[in-house]
Formats: sequence, structure tokens, C-alpha cells
Amino acid sequence: MSFQAYLDAIEEKTGLTPRELVRQAQDRGFHDPSTPAGTIVAWLKEDYGLGRGHAMALVHVVKNGPRIGDRHVGSGGSHSDASGELWLDGKATKPAGP
Repeated sequence: MSFQAYLDAIEEKTGLTPRELVRQAQDRGFHDPSTPAGTIVAWLKEDYGLGRGHAMALVHVVKNGPRIGDRHVGSGGSHSDASGELWLDGKATKPAGP
């Protein structure tokens, strides 16, 4: 599953876009570098029923923003993403990919 697919699945499960969840995390102070990932994972599990893998995808975005490393971009593997920039504003508004 690609990084973007994780975020799209989070939207399907929660009804919220990744950007909305990032905003909630920021409001809770979770974007602070000292916040352990486990704290964010626990919040997402308790409030939204997200599993660890999906929660960790969102942890990355909360802590680092929508940019991902080039390791899997265009790699063609099962975790391949088409772009190094993740779309956070919901599947309905996502531009068509290449």
C-alpha cells in the first residue's frame, strides 16, 4: 500500500481529510518534536479506531509535513507513490495522477 493509499484509507475510515486530522493534532500540540509517536497513535486509535500502520502514516505527516522521501516514489513496488508530495485535502479534490 502506498503512503497516499494509507492517507486515502484514513479518510474513508474517519470521514475526515488528512489535513483536518493534522489540524486536530496540531491543536493538541502533537506537532511538537518532543511528542512521542505513540501518543499520536493512541489518540488516533481511541478517537478514530485507526490501526498502527495507518496511524504511523499520519504521524509522519503531523511531524514532517506532506513531503515524503524519494525512496518509494516511482519505484513500481507495492509501496510506490506517484509523487513525493502527499495530497492532504481529500480524495474528491485530488488532481489526476500521471
